[in-house]
Amino acid sequence: MKAFNPRSKKYIASNVIKADTAFKRMKGLLGRDSLPPGDALWLRPCKWVHTFGMRFAIDILFLGKDNSVVKAEEKIPPNRFSAFAIRAVGALELPAGTVSESDTRAGDIIEFS
Repeated sequence: MKAFNPRSKKYIASNVIKADTAFKRMKGLLGRDSLPPGDALWLRPCKWVHTFGMRFAIDILFLGKDNSVVKAEEKIPPNRFSAFAIRAVGALELPAGTVSESDTRAGDIIEFS
């Protein structure tokens, strides 16, 4: 699956993996050495994430019911908590720097195909 931002006309990820079960969400990105450019993990449901046990920083887009960005966090290092995004129903975990590179911000609607 791909994630595209029509406002900025840029792809956010070309390989989106869904984590829509309790086990997949719990495992998340743990055990990986990195998240390659173009890859993303879509956690659903999700209102916050942590990076405890991870080996690399990530960007996070918190998405609302209509896949609109309700909050964006950039370059969250290992062993941290994200903010709690009350209106979020999911979170897209991305390689650090992706939010800035794709010019994605709150209010943008992300299209998945």
